Amino acid sequence: MLKRSVFLFLFITNVLASLAQEELVTYTIGEKFHDKYRYSNMLAIADDGNEGTVVVRAYYTGIVLKPKGYFIEHYNKDLELVSEYNYKLKGANFIDAYVRNGQVYLLFLEYNYNNRSYQYEVHRSPFSQFQFTKETILSIASEPVEQPLDRNFYNRNFSSGFTTSILFNDDKSAFAITTHYKKRKVDQHTIYAFNANLNKLFEHDFSDEVEEKNYAFENVVFSKDMQNVYLVGKAYFKKKRFNATERKFQYEMVRVSSSGRSLQSFYTPRKFPEALKPIFKGGELLCIGFYADRKDNRYNGISYFNLDPMSLTLKTEKFNAFSEQFMLDKFGREDDKAIKNLVFKGMDITSEGNILFNAEEYFTSNSVQSNSSGGRVMVTRYHHNDIISAKLSATGDLVWARNINKTEVTQGDGAYASYSAYTKNNNTYFFISTSAENPQQLSDDRIMFKQGLSRNRNVFLIRLDENGHMKYNKVIDDTEARLPLMVSAPYIDRQKDELMFYAKRGTKKQLVQVGVK
Repeated sequence: MLKRSVFLFLFITNVLASLAQEELVTYTIGEKFHDKYRYSNMLAIADDGNEGTVVVRAYYTGIVLKPKGYFIEHYNKDLELVSEYNYKLKGANFIDAYVRNGQVYLLFLEYNYNNRSYQYEVHRSPFSQFQFTKETILSIASEPVEQPLDRNFYNRNFSSGFTTSILFNDDKSAFAITTHYKKRKVDQHTIYAFNANLNKLFEHDFSDEVEEKNYAFENVVFSKDMQNVYLVGKAYFKKKRFNATERKFQYEMVRVSSSGRSLQSFYTPRKFPEALKPIFKGGELLCIGFYADRKDNRYNGISYFNLDPMSLTLKTEKFNAFSEQFMLDKFGREDDKAIKNLVFKGMDITSEGNILFNAEEYFTSNSVQSNSSGGRVMVTRYHHNDIISAKLSATGDLVWARNINKTEVTQGDGAYASYSAYTKNNNTYFFISTSAENPQQLSDDRIMFKQGLSRNRNVFLIRLDENGHMKYNKVIDDTEARLPLMVSAPYIDRQKDELMFYAKRGTKKQLVQVGVK
C-alpha cells in the first residue's frame, strides 16, 4: 500500500510538472548527428529564410589546438542536417560572422604589407551552394601594431598608434567601424557605417573631437532609415586635471550622418552613468543603463535618458535607486553589498511602452597553471554570475528590479554558460543550463543556481511576470537532451515565439527548438 501511495504521489507530481511545463514552453529535440571536429566555437546561428537554420563555427585541431577553419551547417525545418561545408582558412584574424540574405559572412582584420595598411576583409558565400569570395571593404594606412583590434571596450589602449573597433546593431542589419590613427602630430579618427549587404552608408571625420578626448565606444543603434548612427561609450579626457570626486572619463553619445554629427555627454554631479545602451522607442531615442554614486564601478541604481534624435538634447534624465527588494534578492542579509561589472544582455519595449531589460555580472580572471609538458601557462577564466532584470515605466521610472543568483565559470566556449532571455506579453523568460538538479532555495522568492559537476546539463526556465514575481521550471531534463545546449547563443524568431539552440559534445551535435507559449 505504501509503495502504491508513493507511486501515485510521484505520478501526480510528474503530471503537474508536465502541465507546468506545457503552460510555458514546448520543445523539439532534433536527431543527433556526427561531427568530425571535437573542438570548436559557435560564431553564428540564424534562420535560412525557409524555416531552416544555418550554424557557423570555428574549429581547432592539433596537439596544441590552433584555429584551422570554419564549418558551416545547414538544417531544414525538421531539424535535419541538409549540408555542411568545411572552409579551410588558417591564420586569419577573425572578427565576427553573420548570416543574411541567403549568405554566410565572415569578417577579418588583416595587415597588407604591400601597401602598409590594415584591411577589413569579408569572405562570403551562398549557403545553397558554397563558394566563398573575398573582398576588402575598408583599408586604413598604418604601420603594424601589436593589438590593432580593440575587443575590450572597458580598458582601451590609445597609445599603440592605431586602434580600431567594429560594433553591430542588435539584429546585425548594420555595423559601424571606428579607426583611430595617431603618429606625432597626426591624430585621425574616422567613423564608417555599413549595412549588412556591405554597402557603405557614409563615413565621418571625427578627428577634431579626439584632440581633447579618446573614445571607447561600447554600443550602437541605427535610425530606421539607416541615415544616422548613434554610438555610446566612454570619452577619456587627455589633459584635464581631476579632483578626488571625479573620474577620468564620462559617457557620451555621438550621432553621425553623412551631413554632420551631434554630441551629448552624460554628466550629472555625484552621479556616474555606467554600461549605457541606446534604444529607439518609436520616435523616441532612449539611453538606459546603470549609475554609481561614487567614481568607482559599484552600481547604485538604474539611469534613464530621453534625447532628441537629431540634436541629442537631453529632454529627461532619471536616476532610480535599487529597491530594498532587489538588494534582499541579491545579498540577503550580507553587509558587503557591491554591485559591479554589469553587461547588458537584452532590452525590449512592451506594447504599453514599458521597458524590460536584463544584464549579467561578467568579469574575467587570470591564473597560472601547469600544462601536460611540465610548463606553466596563463589561463583566462570567464565568470558569468548574477542576472539583473528590471522594468521601467513608459516615462522612465523604476517599477521593479529583481536579481537571479547564479555562479558560473568557464575556460572554454562561453556559449554553454550565461543565459538567454525572451520577452512576451510583459513576461520575461530566462533559459539557464546547469548540471544542478534543482536551484538552491534561499528564501520564499529567492533562488540560487550553482555550477554543478555533472557532464549532463538540465535546462531551467525562469519567468518574471509583469509584476516581477518569479517562477521556475526544469523544462528539459538531462536524460532527454544528452548533449549540452549552447544556452546563451540561440537564434530567436520573434514572429513565431521560438528559440533555436545548438547542442554539442565531442563528435555529436543536434538542434533543440523551444517555443514560448
